[in-house]
Formats: sequence, structure tokens, C-alpha cells
Amino acid sequence: MNFDLTEDQAMLKALAERFVDDRYDLERRRAYRSEAPGFSARNWELLGELGLIAAPLAEADGGMGLDATAVATVFEAFGRGLVVEPLIENVLVAARLFAATAPEPLRSEWLPELVSGRRRIALAHVEPGSRGGYLACETRAEATATGIRLTGRKSCVPAGVGADGFIVSARMQEAGAIGLFFLPAAAHGLAFTPWRMVDGAAALAIELREASGAIALNGGAEQIAANEELASVARSAEALGLMERMFAETLDYLRTREQFGTKLGSFQAIQHRMVAQYAAIEQSRSLLNLALVSEGTPNFARSADGARSFISTASITLAHEMVQFHGGMGVTDEIAISHAHKRLFVLSRWPDNAEAALDRFAGVAAAA
Repeated sequence: MNFDLTEDQAMLKALAERFVDDRYDLERRRAYRSEAPGFSARNWELLGELGLIAAPLAEADGGMGLDATAVATVFEAFGRGLVVEPLIENVLVAARLFAATAPEPLRSEWLPELVSGRRRIALAHVEPGSRGGYLACETRAEATATGIRLTGRKSCVPAGVGADGFIVSARMQEAGAIGLFFLPAAAHGLAFTPWRMVDGAAALAIELREASGAIALNGGAEQIAANEELASVARSAEALGLMERMFAETLDYLRTREQFGTKLGSFQAIQHRMVAQYAAIEQSRSLLNLALVSEGTPNFARSADGARSFISTASITLAHEMVQFHGGMGVTDEIAISHAHKRLFVLSRWPDNAEAALDRFAGVAAAA
């Protein structure tokens, strides 16, 4: 099978790599993470100008309608570059979900702004009772004479700090089906608590205190699950890029670092451990490729879950090995290994863990 990139895919790869080369090194990455939203507003603006925000959206919505292979190509490059801008959460998850479910005139008002990057929205879905791919949704939507009011708590909204609006999941009645509602960030009755995830990304906890002004969207939990397929591929591709970077930097370190007058890389036990991690990277790429060639078939979601399950586990094992080879420096903020390790930790557990993905792959659990 031919895995060579098409001309358009190669162009996107080059564009993503050029963005990394021009805008990223470790010092600047730390500076971007320290900003209130957890990333650089200027970088987000630049991604909009380059068309990388619009690219994953459908052509009818002003995007390029990237297929899974193109998406994976871009996010693997972003993984190698340790890019912090939340394209997965704000675009692949929230903006695509909005485009698929928003009614007119809400769609006409917001979608052009989302495509250009002038506005961001986030998905407020996870609650304190959510575990392992299952959603305990206790947020309630109540129809009143003046509109829909939302009451509840969303404990983890990644990339929610500074967002202009939220897609909120809620039930219209006790034990009823989960529906989706759009709520501007300026709506009355919202209380925000910003916090930092383990990789430094900014997230929100949101209290909805009879929040008014919600607009019902055309979808529910099943729409979130369907929309998650492409985002899952992007997360796996980003993780693969991070694994490749950690491996390459550790290999260089082992070739130069000496202990007792001998290069660390000359020890056979270390060579065997590095070979095992190289094999894990190749297995990860193979499973990701299987998912990519399955796009458009009934097996796509299952293949994406299989890749995610394996990569989530293998990436953490690799990260632990690379940190250990670096010794105490491996857990400091001074080298990329530590930054990549933390990001892999989040990717392996958000929005659910490897076991939940494996359950879906095996057909023994429903998606959230």
C-alpha cells in the first residue's frame, strides 16, 4: 500500500513544520504556556492567517475538509514541535461539532468567526461523575417563558479560558436523553474557575447557575461520539510526534553522555531498551496508518480506538524510559523531555483512558 503523501498533504506538512521552526523553541514554549489562556494569542492569529484553523472544517463551512491522513500529518508535526495552541479542543472538537449541529441564524453569526480564528468555542461536557468513557450527566436544561436555562457543573473544559462560547451537554428532564446547547461566555449565570492541567494547559471548571440564553443544537451525546473520531486520530498523531521527538533527543543524549568514561549508549542493556521503544514507535505508526486507511469505512471508529488504546499505553512507557535515561534532568523544566512527558500524560488520559478506548475497540462499551 502506498503511504506517500499527496501534494496537498505534503504542503500542509511543510506549513506545519515551518510554523514550528519559526515560532517554537523551549524558551518560547514556556512563555506561551504562561499566558492566561495557556497559549499564544499571536500564534492563534497566525494559525488563522495560514488557514490551519479552517483546514479541518468542511469546504462548505469555509474550510479545506481535510481527510484523516492530512489531519494526522499536521498534528504529528505539531507533536514533534511541542505546539501548545489548542487546535484539537477548539477546532476539531468544538468548532466541527458546532458546524454539524448549529441552527440558523446562530450558525451564520458564529461560524465565519470560528473558521477565521477570531472567535473560539469549547466543549463543556465532562462532569465530576464522568469515568472511563461513561458520562454521568447531571446538568439540567429547563425550558422557560424567556428561553432555556442550564443548571449544573462542568469540571473540566480544556482550552476554555478566554473562549467566546461553549457547547454544553445537558438533560431536558430527569434520566432524559442528553442534548447539546450553545451558550455565549458572556451569558448570565456562569461562574468560571480556571485551573492548569498537568501539561500546563489552561482549563475551566464552569458552574451553571440557571444560566440563561442557551440555544438548543441539533444533536446529543451520539453527535459528540461521532465527532470525536477525527479528534482521536489527531491526538494519536500528536502523541506519535512527541514519542519520536523524545526518542530522537534521548538517542543523541546516549551517544554523547559518558559514565565511568564510557558512552551510555554503548551499554547493551540500554541498547536493548531503546530498541524496544523504537519498536513501540513503529507499532504505533502502523496502527495509526490502519486507522487512516479505514477512513470512510464502518471500521474507521474501531480502528481509531485501537490505535488510541495502544498509543496511550505505549507512549507513557516510552516517556518513562526516556526520562529515566536522562536521570534527574529528565523531570526538570529545562529540557524538552519533561514537557513532552507531561503532554503525553494528558493525551493518554483525555478525554478518556486507554482502557475505555480498548473497551470500545472490543465492542463491550458504548462511547460517552
